[in-house]
Amino acid sequence: MVTQTSGSDPYLEHRRLLFATAYRMLGSVADAEDVLQDAWLTWNSADRSGVENPRAYLVRTVTNLALNRLTSARATRETYVGPWLPEPLLTSPDAAEETEMADTVSTAMLVVLETLGPVERAVFVLREVFGYTHAEIAEILDRRESAVRQIARRARAHVQARRPRYDADPGQRESVTARFIAACSGGDLNEVMRLLAPDVTAWSDGGGKVTAARRPLHGPDHVARWLLGTLAKPVSAGVTLRPATINGELSVLVVLGDQPIGALTFDLADDDHLHNVRLQVNPDKLIGLLPRDDQAQGGTGGEPGLG
Repeated sequence: MVTQTSGSDPYLEHRRLLFATAYRMLGSVADAEDVLQDAWLTWNSADRSGVENPRAYLVRTVTNLALNRLTSARATRETYVGPWLPEPLLTSPDAAEETEMADTVSTAMLVVLETLGPVERAVFVLREVFGYTHAEIAEILDRRESAVRQIARRARAHVQARRPRYDADPGQRESVTARFIAACSGGDLNEVMRLLAPDVTAWSDGGGKVTAARRPLHGPDHVARWLLGTLAKPVSAGVTLRPATINGELSVLVVLGDQPIGALTFDLADDDHLHNVRLQVNPDKLIGLLPRDDQAQGGTGGEPGLG
């Protein structure tokens, strides 16, 4: 672990931005922290006398390190056991409002970003999330500006065509989340079914490490029975379901004692129904659910943050 103490170091000054960039590109807290570790080493070994803009230098370094890691990771994900879901990240309502970018880190958005190619994903994140110009992105990626414009247009159209459009009121989401937790905790099949949309689909990511559905499940009956089998039975063994802000949205944290063992996120429409349910239970992908101090033990220090 690298420990930083000086608040004047540009790396520390921009660390939240760097983490936000890497996380959105990779969909993995652990991989994003590894990229930041490599970026810190690169920064500290660089000849800074020729660095006129440290922020631009660091963003370029992180982007290209993330691109390399994403390219190799895609091959690994092709052999992944069951559905692959992004690593969940505990966030706070204040942080989401502060950055005004909570929607771009939602689980739904990260799932859509996973369908982009590595370069398309980098261009989309830099352009649509952080507002870099095409010229700046071209410099970061060492590509022609005209090519970046084409990639940006293609990536934006791709995301818009696949991005779920559910904009439930926060108060509505809070109420539905409470009802959902109560129904699952109490084993109320009928209530769970009432909360699910007729076209609901559920995915679970166990990565072959823990029991999870190997394929997506469809329809209220199948999904409700699966949810109760997955969540209700463990409740009697000391597992609790808690509301928590995960990836910028109120969701459900699955906890055993003080240890998070899962995260359930969902898309909620104005009809009070859950349309997409995603359960992350792979123990290797839960570092982002740990308290910030515990997260820092495996990275470069400091809180990840959204941006």
